[in-house]
Amino acid sequence: MGTPVIDLRAPGTQDAIWERWRADCAPLTVTGWRELVVVAPHPDDEVLGVGGLIALARANGIPVTVVAVTDGEASHPNSPTHSRDRLTALRIKESHAAATELGAEPPLRLHLPDGDLTRHEHDLTERLSMLLARPGGEPVWCAASWAHDGHPDHEAVGRAAAAACARTGARLLQYPIWMWHWATPANPLLEHSRARTLALPPAAHSAKCRALSRFRSQTQPLSDLPGDEPILPQHILRRFTGPTETFLL
Repeated sequence: MGTPVIDLRAPGTQDAIWERWRADCAPLTVTGWRELVVVAPHPDDEVLGVGGLIALARANGIPVTVVAVTDGEASHPNSPTHSRDRLTALRIKESHAAATELGAEPPLRLHLPDGDLTRHEHDLTERLSMLLARPGGEPVWCAASWAHDGHPDHEAVGRAAAAACARTGARLLQYPIWMWHWATPANPLLEHSRARTLALPPAAHSAKCRALSRFRSQTQPLSDLPGDEPILPQHILRRFTGPTETFLL
């Protein structure tokens, strides 16, 4: 993953454009949910896209399992100060701290290679199918990255989760991450009728913001040297700190 998939220097789609689109989305509630499984391509995706939902589910006594597909070791491929092993250890530590802020258990780790999930999609589908299968058909909600998100790892996870849900009967909820940056509401891949917006209670919103602050390796420079720039600079991070989260059914 030596070449960035997303141009982090670009300002991206204006927040106000998405705010108008989200305002017209049907609401999402967790009423009647029995269990939530969150599938994150990289450590921090679960908080960026689903942190408020996780906190709200836990506050309502709903069991939550977070699945970290990779350890995020390729986030800074040209770093002169952090090896892949060092990044792995750092991001695992950050995700544990973030889970604590949300009231969740530390993520279940699959240790698949960061930046190469497309080649492991079949294996991921099999493993997710086993995780989502429930005796007696107890309903499970599965939140996974959007299958058209613009990042190959995110898209592979979205496809694998969709296939696993189709096998097991779990209900799929996809969360965009990079879509907010490069797409617009006019994109033909977006079906507004399938979008749902979750209003975050103050406690869940606060928990999400605290959890996001734990990912300093992604939101702050690793050093002043080239290659150590933040993956989530402020103009991108602010998209995920509002009082709502939006998903695609």
